[in-house]
Amino acid sequence: MSKICQITGKKAMVGNNVSHSKRRTKRKFNVNLFNKKFYWVEQGVWITLTISASGLRTINKLGLNAAMRQARDKGYLTDIKLLEF
Repeated sequence: MSKICQITGKKAMVGNNVSHSKRRTKRKFNVNLFNKKFYWVEQGVWITLTISASGLRTINKLGLNAAMRQARDKGYLTDIKLLEF
């Protein structure tokens, strides 16, 4: 799975190194991603999402169901991993 937030769509960016030398190189700025388990009350199941820190704040602000609906409409939410207990 690629390094993309499933809620906000954030992904790695490319920028310049500041090495104070004449050689120009690029570097990669990775996004702050982690896997997090959530209990989806409307469906009654546990799910695992790969989200960024800003995605977690979005879920805290809007709620899980509204954030997932918004991400699905924008095309960020491709697959949801359901957990079986």
